Amino acid sequence: MARSLVIVESPAKARTIEGILGDDYVVESSIGHIRDLPAKGLGVDVEDGFTPTYEVYAGKKDVLRRLRAALKDADELYLATDEDREGEAISWHLLEELKPTIPYKRMVFHEITPGAIRRAVDEGRDIDEGMVDAQESRRIVDRLFGYPVSSVLWRKVNQGLSAGRVQSPAIRLVVVRERERMAFVSADHWDLSAGFATDPAFSCGLVGVAGDKVAQGRDFDATGTVTRDGVVVLDQARAEALRDGLDQATFTVTSVEEKPFTSRPKPPFMTSTLQQEGGRKLRMSSSQVMRVAQELYQGGYITYMRTDSTNLSETAVRAARSQIQSLYGREYVPDGPRVYAKRSKGAQEAHEAIRPAGETFRTPESLRGELRGDSLALYDLVWKRTVASQMADARGRSLSVRLAADATEAGSTEATPTEWTASGRTITFPGYMRAYVEGADDPDAQLDDRESLLPPLTEGQTLTATEVEARGHTTSPPARYTEASLVKRLEELGIGRPSTYASIMQVIQDRGYVWKKGTALVPSWTAFAVVKLLEEHFTDLVDYAYTARMEDELDQIAARSLEREPWLKRFWFGEDEGAGEVSPGLKRLVDEAPEAIDAAAINSTLIGADEDGQPIVVKPGKFGPYVRRGDDTASVPEDLPPDELDVAKALELLAAPKGDKPLGTDPDTGLEVLARAGRFGPYVQLGELVDGAEKPKTSSLLSTMTLDDITLDDALRLLSLPRVVGQDPETGEDITAQNGRYGPYLKKGTDSRSLETEEQMFTVTLEEAQRIFAQPKRGRGQRAPAPPLRELPGTDPVSGQPIVVKDGRFGPYVTDGDVNASLRKGDTVESITPERAAELLQDRRDRGPSKKRGAKKKAAKKKAPAKKKAAGKKAPAKKKAAKKKAAAKKKAPAKGAAAKKASPGSSDG
Repeated sequence: MARSLVIVESPAKARTIEGILGDDYVVESSIGHIRDLPAKGLGVDVEDGFTPTYEVYAGKKDVLRRLRAALKDADELYLATDEDREGEAISWHLLEELKPTIPYKRMVFHEITPGAIRRAVDEGRDIDEGMVDAQESRRIVDRLFGYPVSSVLWRKVNQGLSAGRVQSPAIRLVVVRERERMAFVSADHWDLSAGFATDPAFSCGLVGVAGDKVAQGRDFDATGTVTRDGVVVLDQARAEALRDGLDQATFTVTSVEEKPFTSRPKPPFMTSTLQQEGGRKLRMSSSQVMRVAQELYQGGYITYMRTDSTNLSETAVRAARSQIQSLYGREYVPDGPRVYAKRSKGAQEAHEAIRPAGETFRTPESLRGELRGDSLALYDLVWKRTVASQMADARGRSLSVRLAADATEAGSTEATPTEWTASGRTITFPGYMRAYVEGADDPDAQLDDRESLLPPLTEGQTLTATEVEARGHTTSPPARYTEASLVKRLEELGIGRPSTYASIMQVIQDRGYVWKKGTALVPSWTAFAVVKLLEEHFTDLVDYAYTARMEDELDQIAARSLEREPWLKRFWFGEDEGAGEVSPGLKRLVDEAPEAIDAAAINSTLIGADEDGQPIVVKPGKFGPYVRRGDDTASVPEDLPPDELDVAKALELLAAPKGDKPLGTDPDTGLEVLARAGRFGPYVQLGELVDGAEKPKTSSLLSTMTLDDITLDDALRLLSLPRVVGQDPETGEDITAQNGRYGPYLKKGTDSRSLETEEQMFTVTLEEAQRIFAQPKRGRGQRAPAPPLRELPGTDPVSGQPIVVKDGRFGPYVTDGDVNASLRKGDTVESITPERAAELLQDRRDRGPSKKRGAKKKAAKKKAPAKKKAAGKKAPAKKKAAKKKAAAKKKAPAKGAAAKKASPGSSDG
């Protein structure tokens, strides 16, 4: 019996769609792209209209055989690859290789739900040649950019390096930020804070002294110089003198200003903003976010995850508004749907933002049995952002208070007037904040839903401070980029497209240009050399405005408002721009660059000079970075950030022992113990490396040790790691204490927990280790959960669990670990009794919130659509496969004779 063949990219997507379509359809996977430009060589005929040459991937020949075999038994073909440019190109390449003789259609959908899949079957279309041309134009220019420039990097910096149209400007951003940190000069400044025992208590900060503004961090530039007139920089002595002079001083309220504020929700997610929030809130990398999002899309949980649109369909808006009313109440639903303007220049409004799939949204609570871990966390993020985007504004009031006080400084006959300020914020209606608040790139930034309360104050009111504190500060260099903030900056500059950001983040790390310190992106010294070469000899290619303009021009090519071949010709061969000015073109730059590039200078970054004025430079090398002073060299630890390699550190590295330092003999093995300086820092080694023998055991020095003072006992102690602490009594697995890249930790199977100190590796007991593993696991940099505000005596009469009072987003609440109940008006943390807490918990149980939040959708399984009959159906006229030429129109195979292709429409995706 003949059946329809559906081809998708991934096996997971194939399984989901096959379950929807039923037995009349065979769903196969191409497992991504089947062919591309050749791995070696340019692969583009620059003399013949920039014609690309494609080769089938070696690993995809079996895939093509499988697809051809399935095609023989089919009477109809559906190409169901993703709805963006990349997916359209995959479908086109499949047609070129499969050459079907049966009718075929392009099947497009943005969510994998029964309704969407059936509509895609019924509303099949032809290949969008404009989208294919758009993707091919980008692929060609990326090859013209990357291949020849990379060859220059191989010759002048190091083998295996690569350049890229978006990759190289991204690396430059990271390097430029590190240069700013290296050049930064910190400045010290002091201020004061005063605390008052009002109800509620509050504190204010010193902002003025004798009519001058007190310097804050923002008043200093990168050289540590104050940039504004009328600013006084307090040092420690002056700050402490003012503090002492304010003892028992009277503070007078000089002004009280209260203003209402309104906060609007953020748009629903598109690809770039999902990556940013996934990084901020879930501590996931861009590639992790996209991998999990892909799984959610293929499983039918969210809509297509590669989009630059913030648009929501009418169906999605209705679903969101209905869910808002049922979960939060009518007052949280605005009068009309919210419409968000597109954020990026090339946004496709026919596409949707990333949202929960379906005509009604499943709550995260209802999916706990189907999703877990990162999948559930990311779905929860998408659901909250989508629902919040259609909720009412948050409203509140902000309060700004100014105070004045006279300080009597020692040795002065006149009082010094000082000015102080405090600000507060009260949320009167949380609106969308009930569901979601956007994160911040600065981990210390206060989120929008945080309140800070001030007591009722009136102008002229006098107060006495309970404490005045002098506080010292040091200005900080600009923060390094994280994946989230780098994606945000690329988007702001108009460089790249949302669908490419995750791969760019991954590539710059995989190629060794960038490494992570926590979540911060730190450039390698190789990146410094590459960026220096590109800035000096291929200036335009890493110029942000030029790269953004290229992006716009590629979009114009896709939209058929700019011709591809003349544009590529100008890019590659250059042109006379008039008045004797010539744009040389990339070919000429690549041909001439090797002669003009001084490899030694390009690979050297000046750190400074020693006492004799001899320059010290750092260079990337075959075996890692190293510092050089004259003929003297020393390895640089690869985990040492560039901004921490100053002259003092370089001299320390140069002075360190260059060879092995024998420490003695291990009494157990009789092997010599050596102390060594390595690429990743100093370490100790047991025995020498012998060809064919097992690699000697090594262990890094602790942070308190140096090669100069380490002893044999120290070394043997280090070589005893990892230390077996004991066996887990439940699983029988060994618990070990060991040292890692991010510090000391415990390990049990695949589970691990950080230790507070290095000494704990040698002293922690089995009982202590069990208690540590019993605590919730936290990511690096995460703070420990806040302790309860109060523990109530006794237990809850229903659950039998202890009751505690905790601080939550919207105020204090009581919990028995399973049920949470907010404190009501009249309840306070100090006065609430165990009986009142149990009453609140029971009331919450009686209201049954979980039924509404976790209510399951009606799961009426629908029958698969009736089989489409090929008989009597006329195949649309298609074109016979022909050699792909950039200047010529594309041709696609068809049943019967070839027919001339119609003009392609505007691109999409």
